This record gives sequence, C-alpha cells and structure tokens, in this order.
Amino acid sequence: MNILFFLTPKSEVAYIYEDYTMRQALEKMEYHRYSAIPIIDNEGKYVGTITEGDLLWTLKNDFSLDLRAVEEVPIMNIKRRMDNAPVSVNANIEDLISKSMNQNFVPVIDDQKTFIGIIKRRDIIEYCYNKLKA
Repeated sequence: MNILFFLTPKSEVAYIYEDYTMRQALEKMEYHRYSAIPIIDNEGKYVGTITEGDLLWTLKNDFSLDLRAVEEVPIMNIKRRMDNAPVSVNANIEDLISKSMNQNFVPVIDDQKTFIGIIKRRDIIEYCYNKLKA
C-alpha cells in the first residue's frame, strides 16, 4: 500500500523552522494545541522534532522558569530527548506501524530529504482497525 494515502501534506501541518526562537515554538505549539512539532530548515529539509517536555525542561533547568528569558533562545539550542524518525515517501505500511508505536506522528521526506508532511498515528491505527474488522 502506498503510504501517501495516509499523508497529511506539509501545507496542512504546523511546523517550525530551525531559526525560530523558543518563544516562537511555544506560541505555535500552543496555538495549534500540539505536544510535538516538526522542525525544518530553510530549504525545507526535516531537522527533527521538538516536544513540550523538551521546552519545559529547558525552561526549568536553564532559565529558572522565566518566560521572558526565553524570548530570544534559538530553538536549535534546545536539547531534544528524541526526534521523530522520518520515513521515505517510498516506505511501506510496516515501517509506519513500527515507527508509530513510539511517535504520535511520522514525518515523511522525499528523495532529497525534503519534508513533505506527516502521517498521524491515529490514521495508522484506524487503517489497522479497519483491516482487522474486514
């Protein structure tokens, strides 16, 4: 099965650029109610994923919970616990299932490593559920 069937395209996904500040990341995540958000570079390449926890622990440990102090902190200075591993546009459903067990979304990249969207764990579970029902 072609994984593009599950793709939420980049145009419908909130993401941040690697030159964003911590404050910009927090505001975008709050606005979209995301607990994790993809990071891309200015060429559109997938860089990684930042989570609420990454931001919270940086705020607590490095800035004594001072929100004003993080207004200028570059997002790439935040230590990330882990990145959501991307899959190639040519991946198969088994790759998606494996990755989605530990990630709430799977970033999708093309052959040039350009971020083209995400596949949500919910969509993968729904697909598996429908297969089990059939």
